[in-house]
Amino acid sequence: MVTAILQSNYIPWKGYFDIIGSVELFIFHDDLQYTKNDWRNRNKIKTPRGAEWLSVPCGTNENRLICEVELRDHSWQAQHWSKITSSYSRSKYFKKYKTFFEDFYLGRNWANLSEMNQIMISSISQELLGIETRFTDSRCYGATAKKSARVLELLDRSGATSYLSGPAAKSYLNQVDFDAKGLDLHWMEYTGYPEYTQLYPPFIHEVSILDMLFNLGDETASYMLFNKKGSLHESLPCS
Repeated sequence: MVTAILQSNYIPWKGYFDIIGSVELFIFHDDLQYTKNDWRNRNKIKTPRGAEWLSVPCGTNENRLICEVELRDHSWQAQHWSKITSSYSRSKYFKKYKTFFEDFYLGRNWANLSEMNQIMISSISQELLGIETRFTDSRCYGATAKKSARVLELLDRSGATSYLSGPAAKSYLNQVDFDAKGLDLHWMEYTGYPEYTQLYPPFIHEVSILDMLFNLGDETASYMLFNKKGSLHESLPCS
C-alpha cells in the first residue's frame, strides 16, 4: 500500500493534493510541534496586486502540537472569504464553487486548526478533485518514536509497503532505513506543471489550490500530476 504522511496545511497548493492523489493512504501527521509562520496556518492566493498571504490567527505560542492549536478569534473567516471573493469573483468558475467555500468560511466557527485543515483538504480531494485516496490521522496509531524513526513506525503500524515523500524530507530520511524495513521510498517531483489561464498576469504556480479550481473548474485534475486510479475513498477509523 502506497502511503504518504504530511502535516495538514491551510488551503494547500496543488503539489500537496498531487501527493494525496498519488497514494492509497494519506496520514495527517498533526501530533507534531506547531511552528508559526508556516504552511499550517497560511497560504497564498492570486490578487490584483500579485500573490498575497491569507493567515489564520493562531497566536505566537509554539509550545503546543498542531492538533492542539485552538482558533479563538473567528473574525478571520469572514475576512478571508471577502478577500477570496474580491480576488476571484471574476474567474470563470467562481460561481460553481461559491457555495462550497462560502459554507466552509461562513457556515461554522472553526475551533481547532488541525480539524479545520483536515476537513478542508479531504473535502476538496473527494468532492472537487475526484481523488479516491483514504485518509486517516497519525494519532490513530499511538506512535512514540521521534523524527525519521516516527515515520517508519507510522508506516509499519498502518500496513504500508511503499512511502511517497515530499522532496524536503531528503535532508533527514535515509534510504538504508527503508531498505531494512522492506519499504520502497519514492520522492515527489513538482515538475512539469502546465500553465493555465490565470487572472492578473504574470503566471504564478505557488498559490493555493483555490486558484486552479476557480480558473479551471472540472478541468483542474487534468492539469495536475496524480493518477486518480485507486481504492474507494473513505475515512479510516482509528484501529
